[in-house]
Amino acid sequence: MLVHVGLLPLSSSCLPSLPRLPRLSSTKHRTFAMAVVSEDPVREWILSEGNATQITRISPVGGGCINRASHYDTDAGSFFVKTNRSIGPSMFEGEALGLGAMFETGTIRVPKPFKFGPLPTGGSYIIMEFIEFGSRRSNQSVLGRKLAEMHKAGKSEKGFGFEVNNTVGSTPQINTWSSDWIQFYGEHRLGYQLQLALDQYGDSTIYEKGQRLVKSMGPFFDNVVIEPCLLHGDLWSGNISSDKNGEPVILDPACYCKLKWT
Repeated sequence: MLVHVGLLPLSSSCLPSLPRLPRLSSTKHRTFAMAVVSEDPVREWILSEGNATQITRISPVGGGCINRASHYDTDAGSFFVKTNRSIGPSMFEGEALGLGAMFETGTIRVPKPFKFGPLPTGGSYIIMEFIEFGSRRSNQSVLGRKLAEMHKAGKSEKGFGFEVNNTVGSTPQINTWSSDWIQFYGEHRLGYQLQLALDQYGDSTIYEKGQRLVKSMGPFFDNVVIEPCLLHGDLWSGNISSDKNGEPVILDPACYCKLKWT
């Protein structure tokens, strides 16, 4: 049996043509950013690299519980912005790189990320494409097919893991590269979450039972060849929507290379 581990890509049928993702911009990687941080880096980007000459309206967007979300209307189109006043840029870096990885597969629609970085008074932000959602729920069979296409397109040559650590919600997720799926899943998924639960709640019962599972799960994968590929990483109903044409849209990833059965 052959198993692929990966994330679903954007389906080419959901967009008539997908332009190549522009180079993701981050103040974190710019040498001048350490010297000067704009008082409003979101507005600065929109009015420069975003090609807008004016911002006509800023509207709050509900639905999230971790970040503040806003819809920026401009004369050059719309942008979706998330900010967090207490968490640094690493959280949005993981989201931006995950969105970019899924976008580049050309299989399923995701918001195209444009920029992330620090806020001058603390915290961080991310700017991405604004997608107008439709009133209809996405077709589940189409969603499944496009996810399968993404998994096939998002093969990983580095093994199991991701370019950076990221978060599920605001919970850290470790993505250190590994060539062995059982080791990666046992140590960086089950084991890490068990340790977080032990540290926070102090109950060793679940931790000890979980560790027994980690140490004994190898036989479940006997005679299975596992190959890494791109996964969304946090795919639940709250991170799935549809655009105004009814095409599936997936959001808020915690990407890494994981199992996909074929």
